[in-house]
Amino acid sequence: MSGGFPDHFSRQADAYQVYRPGYPAEMFDWLASLTPQHHVAWDCATGSGQSAIQLARHFQTVFATDASQAQLHNAVQLGGVQYLACTAEQVPFADHRIDLITVAQALHWFRLDEFYAEVRRVLKQGGVLAVWTYNLLTITPELDALIHELYADVLGNYWPFERKHIESGYQELAFPFNRVAAPDFAMGMDWTLEHLLGYLSTWSAVQRYMAERGIDPVLSMQPRLQSAWGDVRVRYTQWPLSLLVGRN
Repeated sequence: MSGGFPDHFSRQADAYQVYRPGYPAEMFDWLASLTPQHHVAWDCATGSGQSAIQLARHFQTVFATDASQAQLHNAVQLGGVQYLACTAEQVPFADHRIDLITVAQALHWFRLDEFYAEVRRVLKQGGVLAVWTYNLLTITPELDALIHELYADVLGNYWPFERKHIESGYQELAFPFNRVAAPDFAMGMDWTLEHLLGYLSTWSAVQRYMAERGIDPVLSMQPRLQSAWGDVRVRYTQWPLSLLVGRN
């Protein structure tokens, strides 16, 4: 189901499911602690279901929606998680049914006024909306510099306009809910060089660059990344999260 939404990820949906990092379990523990009831959660723009499967540890039913059929085709199947193809701005849920709504790395694509109206309609009184984003990963200073070079110098003109919201941690986006102060959370994983290269290849700007130029910019930079990686098999990789949380 497209509905005219800006689909930057269906082309690489298989790789997205394999190579995108997972969110920390302790963040979902904290979010669940904010809701008095744990009946229904909605993970909006679920992608391959990374957040939905975490929510299923806490909520009886999890609705996981995405406008991309290709993403849902690659989603992790788990009891209690129901995947639905629909846009963020129009969902088939009854009024005031949802305890918690989550949006991971996707709010900047939404028509915010329409989405927030839908949030108010489906959230229970006192229900919680939590959205988060992350920008560039950090590994070592030398690798970080190469990744930033790829991100800014090579791919700079190939990022969609909305990417600026990720760079600012959503701080300039409207969020008209009663704010809840959030602890600091970060994603962290032990990654191989192969995993890093696969992750970089999921960037939408990489796909756009390849479509226009016929050159894989990640493959072009691979020898330099490999040299900076060194002889170790795995390196700790981290992404700080910017989290906005509010009550209805």
